[in-house]
Amino acid sequence: MNGICDDIKYLSRPRYDDFPPMSAADRAAQFSPFAALVGYGEAIAETARLTDSRSELTEDEANLLNAGLGRLLDITDERPEVRVTYFVPDKHKAGGRYIDKKGNVRIYDSYTGELVFTDGAKVAINDLLKLMIL
Repeated sequence: MNGICDDIKYLSRPRYDDFPPMSAADRAAQFSPFAALVGYGEAIAETARLTDSRSELTEDEANLLNAGLGRLLDITDERPEVRVTYFVPDKHKAGGRYIDKKGNVRIYDSYTGELVFTDGAKVAINDLLKLMIL
């Protein structure tokens, strides 16, 4: 088997005037792996991403939240500082996540049912889990 390729083993590669030699990096790129299934990696990552389920408030928690909202509405003109925990539904799959926000409430928009903060953020009353007036 050693003698079969001996006649070509030490020959140089052919050179052509109209085709410059390719760099080693360009030659290696021809054989590099490619994404046969475009978006497959992102789909796997999205499936693996965890979401929380929305918690149902107990009657006591709902009463406490309603009392806090009532106090907040009475002092909204003062732009009180509050800390809220609210649920944000996930755009791509079931569930979502809870977010804590601290800021000053500018108004309560009764048409949309949202607290509007001085920084422009809006939090729906139906998504509130906790409310604390600071």
